[in-house]
Amino acid sequence: MSRPILYIGNKNYSSWSMRPWLALKWGGIEFEERVIPLGGPGYGKSKIAEVLAVSPSGRVPSLHVDGATVWDSLAICEWVAEKAPSLWPADATLRAVARSAAAEMHSGFAALRRDGSMNVRRRAGKRDWPEDTRADIARLEELWTALRARHGAGGPFLFGERCIADAMYAPVCTRLRTYDVAMTDGSRAYCDAVFADDAFRDWERGAIAESWTLPQTDAL
Repeated sequence: MSRPILYIGNKNYSSWSMRPWLALKWGGIEFEERVIPLGGPGYGKSKIAEVLAVSPSGRVPSLHVDGATVWDSLAICEWVAEKAPSLWPADATLRAVARSAAAEMHSGFAALRRDGSMNVRRRAGKRDWPEDTRADIARLEELWTALRARHGAGGPFLFGERCIADAMYAPVCTRLRTYDVAMTDGSRAYCDAVFADDAFRDWERGAIAESWTLPQTDAL
């Protein structure tokens, strides 16, 4: 296998890039990281020329490996899990539950994404969220609490040991921190475990070190 290349967006802003990046790190897979700064012509329309050159969807992340391109975060995570099966629970039923949690993040929480964009560096303070965003936050609390209560006895993550579901929710923890969202003690403990993870801390240091900004995002 050739060394994979993972094309990602700015570490401060690109939540979808963080997810497979963490999975690759957790899976112990060596890869080359190439950052494509977001913004400029085509931004927000999946038309950035530099991104289109490496991703048919016009979005990052995009994984290039063995002559193939994989351009979806969850698909990249699944590729990683093929190489590092411990990134899903060993039990088949529990794997399905973990995949359900990951898929819910992949397709849901649209209001929270709309109103609470990821900005690792920023501390914006509390907000008066719209009703649909409050519902998303309540669902997060419900989901995290239930998963950790039923399956988290082996460690601080959703299924005890860290898995792809945690990679999917790690950027959400940064959103809650950025906007100082009130959380239960259990959810705060979960996010604290994410923030203490060595791979996450590497990503965070990269985000803090970035020199470019998206003014329209920082102003939110």
